[in-house]
Amino acid sequence: MQAARVGGWVVYPLTLLAIVALVITLDRAWVFWRFAVIPAAPQAQAHAADDPDRTAALLRLPPQHALRRLLEPLIGHAAKPAWWIEARAGALALDVQRDMSRGLWVLETIVTAAPLLGLLGTIVGMMHAFRLIGNSGLVNPGGVTGGVAQALVATAIGLVIALVSLFAFNYFSRRIDRLMDELEAIVSTWLSNVRLAQEHEAQTS
Repeated sequence: MQAARVGGWVVYPLTLLAIVALVITLDRAWVFWRFAVIPAAPQAQAHAADDPDRTAALLRLPPQHALRRLLEPLIGHAAKPAWWIEARAGALALDVQRDMSRGLWVLETIVTAAPLLGLLGTIVGMMHAFRLIGNSGLVNPGGVTGGVAQALVATAIGLVIALVSLFAFNYFSRRIDRLMDELEAIVSTWLSNVRLAQEHEAQTS
């Protein structure tokens, strides 16, 4: 409340942006901790085209887990042509990437909007301070310093919100890139073994 009294009405939309940024950050942190950690077992078992142990390990993962969402539909159609599996893998990867990055565009918008709102508070505070200065000189020193304080508080809050949101956005963007690289490596290894098994079956038949 003290910040609102000093910073003026701009503090309220800044507080709303801070709450939204916090909710998105906590939500994405929980999603990445719960559904984006690649276990070691599927990585080690990706060398086999049809390994029941790997399938069992995938089924132990939550249904929303990125690795299970990507590999489980592919394993069920391992006998289909390689071009179909590649197209299906690409579509599944796009779905996973879209779901993992949900809400990050809002975080990126807050990075830009928060400093602009802080700048607006600065302008409003300085206008309030300058209105108290008449042609005859300084009329109300306390009002002038209050306007300057309002400008400084709004700017500081906006910059803090933008910095925290920027760090969170960059961190989650990097996590998504790393997750997609890991999933691509696992699927590529699995697909190579599927092709090898299909070629071996075609040669023996």
